[in-house]
Amino acid sequence: MPSHLFADRPAPQPPERGSVDALISQTRRLRVDVDAVRRDAVAVDDEDPQGRWQRALCDLAVHQLDDLGAHLGQLKAGLPAQAEEAPAGRPPAAMGTSLLSRVGSAEWNLLTDEASWSDELYEIFGRTPESGPLTLDELPSMLFAEDQSFLAAMVTDCLVDGKPIDGEFRIVRTDGVVRTLHMMGEPVLDSDGCTASMWAVLRDVSELRRSQRAVRETRDSLQRQQHIARTEHRIAVELQESVLPPWRGSLRLPHGGPAALDLAAHYLPSTSSAMIGGDWYDALELPGGQTLLTVGGLTGHGVTATSGMAMLLGALRGMAVAGIAPGPLMGHLNQLLQASTQPALGSAMCCRYDPATRLLTWAQAGHPAPLLFRDGTGRPLTPPEGVLLGATSGASYEQAEVRLRPGDLLVLHTDGISRRSPTDGAGPSRLLNLAPRFAGARSAQECVRLTVEEFGEAERENDACVLIARVAASAQ
Repeated sequence: MPSHLFADRPAPQPPERGSVDALISQTRRLRVDVDAVRRDAVAVDDEDPQGRWQRALCDLAVHQLDDLGAHLGQLKAGLPAQAEEAPAGRPPAAMGTSLLSRVGSAEWNLLTDEASWSDELYEIFGRTPESGPLTLDELPSMLFAEDQSFLAAMVTDCLVDGKPIDGEFRIVRTDGVVRTLHMMGEPVLDSDGCTASMWAVLRDVSELRRSQRAVRETRDSLQRQQHIARTEHRIAVELQESVLPPWRGSLRLPHGGPAALDLAAHYLPSTSSAMIGGDWYDALELPGGQTLLTVGGLTGHGVTATSGMAMLLGALRGMAVAGIAPGPLMGHLNQLLQASTQPALGSAMCCRYDPATRLLTWAQAGHPAPLLFRDGTGRPLTPPEGVLLGATSGASYEQAEVRLRPGDLLVLHTDGISRRSPTDGAGPSRLLNLAPRFAGARSAQECVRLTVEEFGEAERENDACVLIARVAASAQ
């Protein structure tokens, strides 16, 4: 039926056929492109909030494009021909068999109290044409109780004040199915300006609203996940900064003495993830003038990894100050990690340097050995036996000793410094290749700078630490 405000208004002219054809073609091409994006989004892990939001958004876009294509097709075809009446007792067509079945129209004559419904509107309400259309008084009986007053207010405003109808309500069909309808309508005035009837177009927007709701819910879930991730990242960063050594730049330990160590260290974050890992480094002057050197790391990322790292590093510092040797110290760390409420694996190296004898005593737990650079060449030290921390209970850890010389350079690092991925077997060879450049460096800080220049921008899955110690060259 024509949608008009005044009964004698001339009907609008239909658009040119060529322009509608062009719009239909554009809609179809866009529909194909969006569907391709949706297929890619379906392959995303269901546990990924961003993936669920992307799928919901694609579904909503497809729904809207399908509706647009259907409406343009109807615009091109013009008014549909009168459909044949369905045989008595025959149920209406199944919902969803046609996109056009989601749009129906009605007119209620206020003078004769008669109602006229399109076939599509019968399908939307799940009624047979034989049952007849619902009058304005009967229509609220199919609505949710909480929506009835809203519909009554819209109809009253339309009939009394001449306001257009534009709102949504929910119905319960005769088969028990709940649908959401969007109703738009206007009063039809007679020649005297009095309301003679009311016409309306009703659209079943149930699927559209379901898609929109899915977009909102997945978006909210994604935003919550992002907020949680940002909060956890901030806490992890703050925890890491509070635990790692406060010194920056270079450090000399022990303070004074001809065989003191020139120290420098650096933390390198992952290049493929914003998550903070559980890697650490530390250097500490011990009672009696000895020096503790340590690097290590726990598996995992985020607050769990950094809190576990804080626990281990705190225990390591305390036991080292108490005079526990590196080998037994590793055994105690393993026992501590075994008893932790958050099981994890870790690797670590602990070195004790005596400046009086230049003797380095060290132990490791599944960790890359220190690299010793001397006379322009480098080599890894032969590691003593030691399994990963947390891998097995009651593990014992051996110690090794090496006497350093004036000018020797010792590089302690976590495996993320030179490995691009867990399967990268190059290991410390990239660091060893820096031997000629280290030989020309004047300080440990310069050696750290060379290392960061070489590896800082390289692709790296995990974070990493490097600690460089150089024996004072003036010692004799």
